[in-house]
This record gives sequence, C-alpha cells and structure tokens, in this order.
Amino acid sequence: MRTTVPPVACVGEPRLTAGFAEFGRLDLYAHEQVHGPIGPMEPANLLGLAEAIQLKGKGGAGFPLAKKLRAVLESCERQDLSPVVVVNATEGEPASWKDKVLLTRAPHLILDGAALAAYALDAEEIVIGVADDDIGRESLTLALEERPMPVDTSIVTVPHRFISGEGGALVNGINGLPHIPPGTKKRSSDSGVNGLPTLLSNAETYAQLAVAARLGPYEYAALGTDDEPGTVLLTVTGAAARQAVVECAAGTPLREILDLCEVPEGPGILMGGYHGKWITSAAADMAEVSRKGLAAVGGTLGAGIIVPLGKDTCPLGEAAQVVRYLAGESAGQCGPCKMGLPDLARAVDLAVSGSAPVEIVRAAAGDVKGRGACSHPDGTARFALSAMEVFADDLRLHTTGEGCGRRVKGVMGLPGAPDGNPQKLTLDWSRCDGHGLCAHVVPDFIRLDANGYPAFPPTPVPTWLREGAQKAVKVCPELALRLVKAT
Repeated sequence: MRTTVPPVACVGEPRLTAGFAEFGRLDLYAHEQVHGPIGPMEPANLLGLAEAIQLKGKGGAGFPLAKKLRAVLESCERQDLSPVVVVNATEGEPASWKDKVLLTRAPHLILDGAALAAYALDAEEIVIGVADDDIGRESLTLALEERPMPVDTSIVTVPHRFISGEGGALVNGINGLPHIPPGTKKRSSDSGVNGLPTLLSNAETYAQLAVAARLGPYEYAALGTDDEPGTVLLTVTGAAARQAVVECAAGTPLREILDLCEVPEGPGILMGGYHGKWITSAAADMAEVSRKGLAAVGGTLGAGIIVPLGKDTCPLGEAAQVVRYLAGESAGQCGPCKMGLPDLARAVDLAVSGSAPVEIVRAAAGDVKGRGACSHPDGTARFALSAMEVFADDLRLHTTGEGCGRRVKGVMGLPGAPDGNPQKLTLDWSRCDGHGLCAHVVPDFIRLDANGYPAFPPTPVPTWLREGAQKAVKVCPELALRLVKAT
C-alpha cells in the first residue's frame, strides 16, 4: 500500500494543478499569484454558477451540487436556521489520492470553495473532515493560519477507514457519534451537523467551484464536454509503471491517460475504485474519461480511480481480496452488511477456488443490493459482479480447481501488509460427527451443508476472521477441525 502522495501529471491545460510545477505546494501568496483574486457571491449567483457548469460531486456519487445548495437554502428558510458547510476530505478509499494531493499542494482552492459556499448560505461554521493518517492535515492547518475565513472553520479527524468517508458517517463523527453511517438514510440538507441544515460535499468539488467562480461558466466550459464541463482528477495506481494523480479535461481518451502512466496490457482495469466496475483493455481503447463515456463501455468514473492489472497477477484473486476487505470494512449495523457482505465474500472465494458456480456470487450479491443503510452493500455487490463478468475466461480456468497459474501479487492498494502467515481450515472427515458448533462460532466463514456437516472455502481464512476460526478449532469436540498453513 502506498503511504506517500504520488506524483502529479496533467494532460492539457492545468486548472486544479496549476502552479504545481513552479511552486510545489501553493501557499497563499503563490495561490493568489496563480489563480488571482476571488470575491464572495450571493446565493442566486452561486446557485446559477453551479447549475451552469453542471458541477457534480467528485466523491463518487456524482450528485449535482446545485441541488444540494438549493435543498440547504430551502431547509434553512423553512426551519429559520443557519447551515453548516462540511468539506469531506477524508478520502477513506485506499486506492484514491486526488483529495490528498489537493490538501497537500493546493489547500487554498478547497478553502476558497468552502468560503464561497459559507458566505452565500450565511453559514454558521465550516468543518473540514480529514483522515487520521496525517496526510494533508498540516498543510491545511498552515493554510488556515495564512488567511481569514468568513466563519469559524475547524478541522475534524476521523478514522482512516473505507466507511468513514461516507457522508452520513462523517456527519456522525463530527457530532461526536461513532464514525459509521446512520441506521436510516436521511438528508444532511435537512439535519446534519448539530441538527442544522448541512451542505456536505467532497474536497475536489469545492476546489472546482473555486476555479469556476474565477473563470465564469463560459471559460470554465472551454474544457471538457457539453455534458461534463471542466477537468477531472484521476488517481492511477495498480500495475501502472508511473503511478500518479492526473488532471485532464473531461472527454479525454482513457487510452491517453493509460499510456501516460505506462500501464501495461492486462486482463482488466478497475474504474471508479472499490465500489466501481471492471472493464477490459479493449473497452479502455474506446472509452473517454467522463461519466457518460465510461458508462458506454460498462465502466464508471466514480471518484476518479483507475487501477489496472498486469498479466502477472491473478485478477480473480485480486478481486477476492478486495471483496474480503470491503466485507470487513462495513459498519456491521444492518443485516446486509453484517451478514450479507461476509456471505458475498465467501461466495466469491468459493467461485474463485472452483468449489462453486458463479451463480452463488450472483445470488449473494442480489441478497444485499438495495437493502443497506448506506451504499456500501450496493457498491461491493457491483464490484464483485463486475469481476465475475470481465474475468469470465479466468473463472472458467478456476472451475477446474487448478486456477489460472498466476499468484496474487496484491496490487490493489489494500491497507496493511500482506498476510505473512496465511492459514486455511482443514477437516478430518473420519473424526467429524456433524455437531455444528464451528458454524455457530464463525458463521461468516463456516456453514452447514444439507447433511449438517461443516462447509467452508478452501482459500485462506481472511485475517479479520482468523480469531473466530481459531475459536472454532478449539470448540470442536471431536478435534476434527484444524488451522494449517496455506500453500
């Protein structure tokens, strides 16, 4: 897993990354030299700007900022309250680095956008959420010391977990609650931080707003497409020889970005991150970097994450590792996450090992889609189903039980070191009497078959289930269950 901010590149005219080559990190003086002055905007003008440039959230969901602004304004008028502006710079997904690039090198663009929104909404305060990995916090703190803000502005640190970046989880964390999504879906525009109407958007979204306020809608739209004006920040990692955060105009051929980052030919490319979708190299040759362009080839832009695989790793094994990670990263507060995602991870493991048909993955994914308190189950199901589809040829090789012959290199950017001592469960069938205690101890990994005997994948036990597996071994009255080194 990468622990430092990657290099930055640009295809065409730089906007968010303007001045990086000359100044590195832009302090206030350099920021004003590069971007020029900016003044406050009235609510109608800011709303009109967001609508004119069709600015959508850059955190992955792509919700129009103008709709958020309008919802907050209407909620404030209805409740006679002042709102809060929240900047989501947590970037909980390990594969994403674009917001950290902005935090570390262009923090004033983020603050400009937040200040514009706070002034227009007559906000009570600005809160900026960052992860506890300490990447970008110092730069942001220095930027706040360099300039006045229109309202009180504070930085809140949240755990660097995948689920902590979800909007509702961030609001909960700011409110002093556990950093997990609320049990029921609710709009932060109605009740968010301290129960006040809250404008919540991603760090890049605010930075794009600051760029557009200076350029105006017509000049802003000089780059990009008619549907998606402006530029996009992309994080390119995985098998890329030159991993980087790249700024390009929307509509840029994806192949141009892949060639710039020296991406080798491989079995597939993950677009949009761990909640995204896989596409083939052939599809990448036809794709444009935009929501519409990627959707046309079966992909998604998401949070601008591109993770290509090389020919030297097992794509299904890589995908299975991510599904296990996502299952372990859930909030664990609703059924689809607590039980459904471990079941999906188990189904993927079984399919990848050749122990079960791909239909069990489809069934497990169907059990969680549209049923969670947040989008985590949907995103995980989308990722798993996409892998089964794009890597269908590899899956056929795995159904023989021999696999594709390639080891799993672990190039997906998952946090933590690879498991140095992988272990798997084995069963002495001459001893097992089908008591079923093991399945009660670790139901996320061990199930009982139609005859009441334990069934589990032949793959290594995920690290987050290792303790449960050890307990299952201990409670087996016939000493039939064992943990052995996985080869």
